[in-house]
Amino acid sequence: MREEAIVRRQATCQWCQGPVPKQGRGRPRKYCSHSCRQRAYEQRTRFSGTSIPPDAVIMGPEKVEQLTDLLFELRCAAEDIATAADEGSPPEEIRDLCTELITLARRAENLR
Repeated sequence: MREEAIVRRQATCQWCQGPVPKQGRGRPRKYCSHSCRQRAYEQRTRFSGTSIPPDAVIMGPEKVEQLTDLLFELRCAAEDIATAADEGSPPEEIRDLCTELITLARRAENLR
């Protein structure tokens, strides 16, 4: 009988998207810490009884501006990679541009 390895992805916090520590038994954890659980609770209860959906993302103007700027940087980085590939740039240059794109994408993931 052949046994297949089960590959499980690391659970991520529903508030900060950080890794959730593994636990023994019981229901899987949704949050990495008590403070993340508290922040999620505060957000859920703040808008109860309003027409705002519970899964809505509410951002202040400064965060919207940060996100807009970061998306512009991501698009420019992707265009730089496409241009470098079209011009036959050396693999090292394309790799450096890809590294920059990955760095920008990670910044976008952590924007909160």
